[in-house]
Amino acid sequence: MSWTSFKKSVNRTGTKISQKIGAIEKTIDQDFDLEEQRIKSLEAKCEKLHKETKGYLESMRSLSSAQLKIAETINHFYEDSNDNSLVGNKYKEVIDRLDHDCRTYLDEPYRRTVNEPIGRLCDYFPDINEAIKRRYNKLLDYDKQRAKARKLIEKPPDDATKLPRAEQAANEARELYESLNNQLCTELPKLIDLRVPYIDPTFEALVKIQLKFSQESYDSLSSLQEYFPQNDGPVDNKIDAVLQQMRDLSICGMS
Repeated sequence: MSWTSFKKSVNRTGTKISQKIGAIEKTIDQDFDLEEQRIKSLEAKCEKLHKETKGYLESMRSLSSAQLKIAETINHFYEDSNDNSLVGNKYKEVIDRLDHDCRTYLDEPYRRTVNEPIGRLCDYFPDINEAIKRRYNKLLDYDKQRAKARKLIEKPPDDATKLPRAEQAANEARELYESLNNQLCTELPKLIDLRVPYIDPTFEALVKIQLKFSQESYDSLSSLQEYFPQNDGPVDNKIDAVLQQMRDLSICGMS
């Protein structure tokens, strides 16, 4: 931080303290405060969405990896079995293909059409926050210069040039503040209004990617049904029957 910036920071801190104790009038702009609250809310939602979309991709990678490990282990179970010996291998083939498709056809399109656009939206907010901070600093400068001019009006000094200089400084501070304030008051609502049109294509891409992956997973896993005996009853009943057989074994302590 330069010496000039440091002095400005100290002076603004003094102005804020004076406003708190009522020595300097503080300008209140409820319309801008509302827009600032809205932009802060949008920033929080965008950051949360970006985090959750990244988490979804990481979860899909973890799911695919877990399925692959299960498939490898299941395949070992069937290696020495004469019953349904082919199903373990076929299951592993299906899961291998799904894992490849997840990394090839889900990962990259998802990052390009979902995660990266949301990330780019989040990248705007540091600049927006910096502009809001500059506007706040210019408002502090204006309030300070205006207070000086009013004090000189209430108690005229011996030097007749002080009041015109103070009024000129107040006008210059007001112009700087109003220029930045007007720009933000124009641009912030536009950004907020654009949030839905911007996110719509990403939302559509998210749904389509999820649908495609789910459909392909369903179709691939459904193809394994031919390797199992035809069901002659509810699956739960068959599972219960197998569990009962395991309970009947003296080596099993299931309850």
